[in-house]
Amino acid sequence: MPKSKVRKKDTSAPVADRRTPVKAQAVGPSHPLYVAVMLGFMILGLLWLVTNYIAGDKIGFMADLGGWNFAVGFALMIIGLLMTMRWR
Repeated sequence: MPKSKVRKKDTSAPVADRRTPVKAQAVGPSHPLYVAVMLGFMILGLLWLVTNYIAGDKIGFMADLGGWNFAVGFALMIIGLLMTMRWR
């Protein structure tokens, strides 16, 4: 069986990173009120959806909203979930 050709190794040095390093600021933990508001949005959205399913037709303004109740409930929960990205 014929022997394969041996490839030469690249002897050049790797290129140094040209970006200047930036020091990150030390940031402390989130305020407890931030966590309470974040959890409040998520729970409020869940309660909105549960209320819509259980008694949405008996509550006047919820009956007027109709299918938009899902948008309101999910929007509240998404706001809470987006707030978790800034939680430390």
